[in-house]
Amino acid sequence: MLRWPGFELRVALRFLREGRMQTVLIVVGVAAGVAVVAYISALISGLQSNTLAKTLGAQAHITLQVPDDVVTPAALPRPGAAVLSDTQPRAQRLRSVANWQALVPLLERRPNVAGVSPMVSGAGLALRGEAVQSIALMGVDLDRYDRVVGLRSKVVSGVARLEPGEAIIGRELAHDLGVHAGDRFTVQTGGRSESLRTTALVDLGVKDLNRRTVIVPLREAQNLLALPGGATSLDLTLHDVWVAQTMARDLRAQFPYKIESWQENNAQLVAALNAQSVATGIIRGVVLAVVVLGIASVLVVSVVQKRREIGILRAMGATRGQIMRVFLVQGAVVGAVGSLLGLLLAVALIFVFTRFVHGSDGRPLFDIHLLPATALLVALIATVCGVLAAIAPARSAARLDPAQAIRI
Repeated sequence: MLRWPGFELRVALRFLREGRMQTVLIVVGVAAGVAVVAYISALISGLQSNTLAKTLGAQAHITLQVPDDVVTPAALPRPGAAVLSDTQPRAQRLRSVANWQALVPLLERRPNVAGVSPMVSGAGLALRGEAVQSIALMGVDLDRYDRVVGLRSKVVSGVARLEPGEAIIGRELAHDLGVHAGDRFTVQTGGRSESLRTTALVDLGVKDLNRRTVIVPLREAQNLLALPGGATSLDLTLHDVWVAQTMARDLRAQFPYKIESWQENNAQLVAALNAQSVATGIIRGVVLAVVVLGIASVLVVSVVQKRREIGILRAMGATRGQIMRVFLVQGAVVGAVGSLLGLLLAVALIFVFTRFVHGSDGRPLFDIHLLPATALLVALIATVCGVLAAIAPARSAARLDPAQAIRI
């Protein structure tokens, strides 16, 4: 008796061995398609992760601030009445988030929130000798702020520490002022000034930020910016950056503050990432379609070439279902073997990229990795595509009349 799956598998492998050249070509084609899909997936994933890391490395996922000052009209206009007015927008001033001390623990208890950091920020000048630079002054609690942007990991010189009278500054600003870790410089804001000692230089990933960033203790910034006990913003970092927009929407419905997510502040970046994802999906679809057509065309030719053998098998007692499964097994074997070879080729391409493609600083442009889950998914899809591609040839083979097939 002809039993599944031994009979189908033996016949499928026999047919593949007899058409060696066709089998080799289609396996190579499947391997190339799988390699392209896996490599492009790893490349785009690495590029997007690197872009997000650089973009979000110096900013919060969600920022909570005081609403902008607006001019309240004296009276609402009556319907149909002509209103002649020229309302000047109100100048914005530094204001503290109301009850921010009580708000911090409430935000920290929300799901998916990894950290909350109060900040006092404003403009000022940095002076040392004849050098004068405009700066963005930020007062923070170092431990809290480090959980938001990973400040300690960005130190390039010195030790990150913020005691009274100390500051952490950007690398380019240190170069412009001519200071090193341990040197002093003066900060002026309005009518106030303070001499600060530099404890560390940091690289925030963006030269413009490095050229104007001065980070001081929270209380120091409150004194310099005349905002005692205040915080101009609360910065939130999340475990999952992609839920920031949804969480910001929920917070706006709950609190009367100006709340923005990183997606809203980087709309062009989000659009570019979405375009990359769409383009990657199109490439995957086209490549998989080519793989399916290649496997189907080879199996169609195999059905024509093996008509006599199929007729003999039917005459010996093979059922239509068994003949159909023979070609489905061929599609699965071609898809599985091609997937394995394709994944090995993708790993080789990734090694070449990380080893030989370097930026102007001599380091790899960004790290890319083929995650096991991605590799398994690509291999599974390719194998399933191989089976799907074999359906039409398998049905054609199963419909052959054994008497006519043997006479041919």
